Amino acid sequence: MRFFWGKTAFYLLLLLGWFLLAHSGWWPEYMLPAPEKVFQTLGEGLCSGRYLLAVLISIRRLLLGYLFSLAIGIPLGMLTGKCRWLDETVGSLLLGLQTLPSICWLPLSLLWFGLNEQAILFVVVMGAVLSITVATNSGVKNVAPLYIRAGKNMGAKGVVLFLRIILPAALPSIVIGLKQGWSFAWRSLMAGELLFINLGLGYLLMMGRELNDMAQVIAVMFVVVMLGLFFDRLLFSRLEKAVRRRWGFDHS
Repeated sequence: MRFFWGKTAFYLLLLLGWFLLAHSGWWPEYMLPAPEKVFQTLGEGLCSGRYLLAVLISIRRLLLGYLFSLAIGIPLGMLTGKCRWLDETVGSLLLGLQTLPSICWLPLSLLWFGLNEQAILFVVVMGAVLSITVATNSGVKNVAPLYIRAGKNMGAKGVVLFLRIILPAALPSIVIGLKQGWSFAWRSLMAGELLFINLGLGYLLMMGRELNDMAQVIAVMFVVVMLGLFFDRLLFSRLEKAVRRRWGFDHS
C-alpha cells in the first residue's frame, strides 16, 4: 500500500510540474500544451472513436509482426547458439544488423513491397526479430555446463537434452529478449506507419505534427505509453515473475 501511494504521489507531482511549466509563459501553447488541453484532445479522440480505431489497427499490425518475429527469432537464436559455425557467420551478421535503427529499413520496405501493409509488417519484424534472436542466442550459449553434464548423466541427449535442459535454463534470457522485442516492435510500428496514409497511431502522430497540434501528439504518446504498460502487466511481467519464481529468484 505504501508503494501504491508513493507512486501515486510521484505522478501527481509530475502532473503538477507539467501544469506549472505549461502555464509559466516560457513556451507558447503550440510547443508545450497544458495537461487539460491534452486530456481534452484525448477525450475527444476517444469519444469520436478515432483513437480506438487507430489502436485496434496498430495492435493488429503489432501482434502480427511480433508473432512473425517470435516464429523466426527463437528458432534462429537457438540454432546460432548451438552451432558454432552458424554463430560465427549468421550470428555475427545478426549482431551487426541489430545496431541499425528501424528507420533504416523503411527505404528497403518501400522498394520491395510498395505502399501497403506488407511494408509496415516488414519494418516491425525487422525491428523485433533481431533482439529476440540475439537474446535467445545468448541464453543458449550461457547455459551452465554443469546442467548439460547432469542431463547427459541422467540419459538425456539430442532433442530431449535441448528441450528438457538447455531451453529451460535459457528461458530467463529468452524472456528478456521477448520484452525487448516487444518494445522494438512498438518503435518500428510507429516508424512504419509513417510510410503511407492509413489510420493508425503513427498516422495520428504524423497528422498532429503536420497540423502543428502538439496536444494530439502528446495525447497519442500517452495512449502508446498506456498500451505498453497494459501489455507489460498483462503478459511480460507475469511471465518474468513466473520464471523468476521457478528459478528461485522471487519468493513472493
